[in-house]
Amino acid sequence: MRRDAVVITRANTRSLIYLRDEATRFNHGDPALKRTRDWFLFLVVVILWSASWPVSKDILNYIGPLNFVLQKYSLSAIVLSPLLFFLREEIPKDKGTLLKLFLLGVINALGVICTTIALVTETSGISAILTYTQPLFVFFLSVLFLRSEIHLVRLLGAFVGFFGVTLLATSRSELFHVIPFSSGLLLLGAFLWAVTIVYYKRALSDVNYVVTTMFQLVVGSLFLVPLASVSEGLSLPLTLAYILMIGYLSVFATGIGLLLWIRLMREEDVTVLSSSGFAVPVVALLLGWMLLGERVDLGLLPAILLIVLGVYLVNRPTSLPQAQNR
Repeated sequence: MRRDAVVITRANTRSLIYLRDEATRFNHGDPALKRTRDWFLFLVVVILWSASWPVSKDILNYIGPLNFVLQKYSLSAIVLSPLLFFLREEIPKDKGTLLKLFLLGVINALGVICTTIALVTETSGISAILTYTQPLFVFFLSVLFLRSEIHLVRLLGAFVGFFGVTLLATSRSELFHVIPFSSGLLLLGAFLWAVTIVYYKRALSDVNYVVTTMFQLVVGSLFLVPLASVSEGLSLPLTLAYILMIGYLSVFATGIGLLLWIRLMREEDVTVLSSSGFAVPVVALLLGWMLLGERVDLGLLPAILLIVLGVYLVNRPTSLPQAQNR
């Protein structure tokens, strides 16, 4: 019996070692498996964030934009807060890092505020497309502050994609050079989003991504309390429709989506990841048409094709050394 127990114990030990090695290979050792995992997580983020645009547009019929962002951030922070118990040792203690996290949270909140205010008068599809002009800003900011290499194919892809979203931004204006106020707010939100991406990559990439997410939510909530109180007055609709929508946006789109996004930012090339986000506005445009009945003009098809082409060019491998550096 003792000999059998020893054999079973050794077999179990070998199995545990094998599973450990396979897990390590999946997360760190095998670049192909790691790449597959990251692209799967990115697909989840695309679905969560695409669906959030028509839902966010509809929820603004129940509540003001600042109250909406405040409640979305607060609920997301509450839902994710138990994770901090297991990561309490990962919370930075030095004032310099805490100050950087606070600044990141403020910039992120300002960007979301701009986007949400514009969404009141703009369609969800166009809002998503203009917000995702951020890859062009990321491209140049990463060259300036992250010392990213300039590859002609990626540069061309970024400009082609941005030209596509620019066509969408101006297609409804009587004069091509006239951009509505809501479009200006959306572009400002896109720029601030790009700033948070590059700032995190440069100054905070060593901080645990869950901790970073929580700081953004908490700082954003604290920042929004006085703004919402003064401009709108604090309010909370208690209808079933609002509760379901704010629940989805807080738990899934903001909480889980932001966690996955920050994780991907740590591991993937920042320009490729951001430019791949062109998929979100295209899906959001279709969802706005399906769920909210927003009109999709066939004249937008060339712009959408330009966006798809930009995605392809940005993700097209430039050279073997570049792929090895990821």
